[in-house]
Amino acid sequence: MAAAYFEMIRIRFLTMLAYRLNYYSGIVIYMINIGANYFLWKAVYGDNSSIAGFSAAQMTTYLAVSWMARAFYFNNLDREIAMEIRDGSVSVQMIRPYKYLLMKTMLMAPGMVAAVLLFPVDLPARPDTWAVFLVMIALSFLINTQINILTGLFAFFVENNMGLIHMKRVAVDLLSGLVIPLSFFPGWARTALEWLPFQAITYLPASVFTGRVVGAAVGEAIAVQLIWCCVLIVPIFLMWRAARRRLFVQGG
Repeated sequence: MAAAYFEMIRIRFLTMLAYRLNYYSGIVIYMINIGANYFLWKAVYGDNSSIAGFSAAQMTTYLAVSWMARAFYFNNLDREIAMEIRDGSVSVQMIRPYKYLLMKTMLMAPGMVAAVLLFPVDLPARPDTWAVFLVMIALSFLINTQINILTGLFAFFVENNMGLIHMKRVAVDLLSGLVIPLSFFPGWARTALEWLPFQAITYLPASVFTGRVVGAAVGEAIAVQLIWCCVLIVPIFLMWRAARRRLFVQGG
């Protein structure tokens, strides 16, 4: 069974290599985003040494690592699932010898590292910080993937969910702390966002990487990610079960 999943990953990787221009242009776009945000925040800081608990050096590192992390955890599962539902190919996926949702979860793109060479990023010196960060990024990928699966599965219940997909992407980028760190939000907004899964995608891993979250708080941050990984399984299972029944009725 495991061989089927690895074969799908191999095929996806070969497909990516067949479209090298898209891959490299994606890296360039990410570098432009990092550069634009870097110079924007540099202007915002001006002569200030710290804003909202972020030093200028921490902000630079936060921006770079957040966008690099996005390159790792970002995927188009919501769009792919929606397209396969609309064109009917999802019915073929369901009868293949692998779990459809698990296969989708295992497909991911590698992150970029060029930002470290172009911008003044302060990398952590402690190996354990890197190890924790890699674990948290893996959990970020799982949480983002689960949200994408939920968004994609809505295609079973609406005629076109592309508007929902675009809204979800804007919400994830904004509410996860990618565009603006959550510490810059007003108190009531930060409290509300603590009850949502978005901070577990970007803000928490980047805060650990930049040293803003240390000690016991690191374990608490990982615990938040693990809790959301478990919580999101429930609506995915319920929606998938309802979607399978709906597909049977439509095809019956």
